[in-house]
Amino acid sequence: MGRRIRWLGIVMLLCFGLVVFQLVNIQFVKAKALANSPYNPRVSKNVLDNQRGTIYAADGTVLAQSVKSTSVAPGSPQYMRVYPQGPLFAGITGFSDVFYGSPSGIEYQYNQYLQTHAQAPQNFSQLLFNKPPSEPDDVTLTVDPALQQAAATALSTLPPGQDKDGAVVVLNPTTGAILAMVSNPTFDPNALANPDVKAEETAHYLDSLPDNPEKFVPITPIATQERFPPGSTFKVVTSTAVYNLKPSLVNYSFPSAACVTFPDSNKPLCNDGGSACGGTMDIMLPESCDPGYAELGVQVGQPVMTQQAKLFGFSVDGEKNPFIPNLDIPNVIPSTFSNLPANAQSLLGQSSIGQFNDAATPLQNALVAAGIANGGVIMTPHLMQQIRDSQNNVVATYQPKPMLTASTQAAAASVNTLMQSVATSGTAAGVFPASWQMAVKTGTAQVQAPGQIEQTDDWMIGFPNAKGVPPIAVAVVVPYQTQDLTGAVVAGPIVRAVVQAYMNQTGAAG
Repeated sequence: MGRRIRWLGIVMLLCFGLVVFQLVNIQFVKAKALANSPYNPRVSKNVLDNQRGTIYAADGTVLAQSVKSTSVAPGSPQYMRVYPQGPLFAGITGFSDVFYGSPSGIEYQYNQYLQTHAQAPQNFSQLLFNKPPSEPDDVTLTVDPALQQAAATALSTLPPGQDKDGAVVVLNPTTGAILAMVSNPTFDPNALANPDVKAEETAHYLDSLPDNPEKFVPITPIATQERFPPGSTFKVVTSTAVYNLKPSLVNYSFPSAACVTFPDSNKPLCNDGGSACGGTMDIMLPESCDPGYAELGVQVGQPVMTQQAKLFGFSVDGEKNPFIPNLDIPNVIPSTFSNLPANAQSLLGQSSIGQFNDAATPLQNALVAAGIANGGVIMTPHLMQQIRDSQNNVVATYQPKPMLTASTQAAAASVNTLMQSVATSGTAAGVFPASWQMAVKTGTAQVQAPGQIEQTDDWMIGFPNAKGVPPIAVAVVVPYQTQDLTGAVVAGPIVRAVVQAYMNQTGAAG
């Protein structure tokens, strides 16, 4: 009898444990997914009403708001979502729609705040007797409309013959706050928020999915959801690997040569344009010496190069659980450093100059620049600044926090100095006023699809060091350019336009 009671007790304890486990799973692990699920009756009702909180830029500019609908059609939503800035912030805000829901951007990430929900009691009476009304919260972002517009204008007004697809990411290195994030092409979220289904499906801002032509998705933001070979901007990572992890190579000098050939390959790796180059890093980085940096990467070695790439936030290509910067919008993709076979010196050389299977998002390359600007510490990137309820009470405020330590402060300072030489006497000479003390790195990655003409993905990353100017880090990529263009020629003017707008704001324009 006692044995049966014991077994019954064990079974009851197991059942109780399962109940507790499921409660924790529902209340904490799956809380956000359930709160945003279209099968949640509260969500479906809120979606049909379409009354949502306002999304603001840092200066109070309205990026998204709900206005009373004028439609008299049966079943029409009470409110219509409006995006006053049109396509300018679409890659950040995403869109919200009564038919498609809130599939992207801030509209998705903070849906549980933006949709109507029970508010916290403001007094004892509300706590005991009268529940406060269900209202949405408002979300204020870190983005600066002036910088966003400057970036978008510079990217969309490239000279004739230059492809205008690309992205610009601007952030504060000391806090991680995203100040601007532009992707081109973009889309007009107003067209998607239109309650007329036919108008939505015929809007030119959507791509249909190949496996389901009736399901439409917004154009992918290049800034966070596409990656490209980083080219010579990756030499910043290689330089950091030397100062941070293998200081014995700080004075390594590559004998001047136009090409280098590694023992495992008969194909030489040559400098862009075929000119000879060489010397120590303080000579090779400004002129962006490809064979010299390829050999330097081989001297550093695969384990150390991989370690340094990971310290900056790159994952090894093909890694099962890649590192993804935890920016507070969905679908951010990882950046990768080449997965290299043992003793593959030629491939390691290519990866050390940002080629082979290296791939970076514009966000990732902005974080590389930010890490050097911030003394080796990469802060967690974020878009949300503050959330307030309908009574203007603060619901949440973002607290800056470190994400990665890419290097020591001394190593970052040394690389900063090298990058300043790129702007004064290297591949970006003459692009910026001397008073800005810009530290930059250009990148011109050669890409070629089978049967197509060789193109380049043109990059520039950097930041000003001018005294009295709050820190800012910028990354620009303009892919699919013709072979004779470079990062300095294509991306350089865009970086300059963004930094100029920033300098105008701080009163330090030069």
